[in-house]
Amino acid sequence: MARIAGVDIPRDKPVWVALGYIYGIGPSLAMKILASTGIDPFKRARELTDDEVTRLRAEMEKYKVEGTLRAEVQRNIKRLIDIGSYRGMRHKLGLPVRGQRTRHNARTRKGPRGNIFARLKKKKQGG
Repeated sequence: MARIAGVDIPRDKPVWVALGYIYGIGPSLAMKILASTGIDPFKRARELTDDEVTRLRAEMEKYKVEGTLRAEVQRNIKRLIDIGSYRGMRHKLGLPVRGQRTRHNARTRKGPRGNIFARLKKKKQGG
């Protein structure tokens, strides 16, 4: 299994698909990298020679991927929160940031629904 940018890429997939397992590399960037290194995109990852893996690693150094990209994204979100922008407040509250409605959906960001009857029952018993 080839290890590129700190990620073990899957052996049984074509190289252009396997590169997509690295955070920050999509299909178009994978094809661009493979074109610049002269590697056949449809070759399986297990068929890569050591020389080709070395060329891929060298080409990856030119791009922000994995840890550096994740850190930059987190810094950007922290900056939005610190300056108190609307987007920063939405990040802070765990709500959708890009204008989606929250009345009926947004369960991914908001988390599971709370049981309203359990809360009402507690309130009735306590008071």
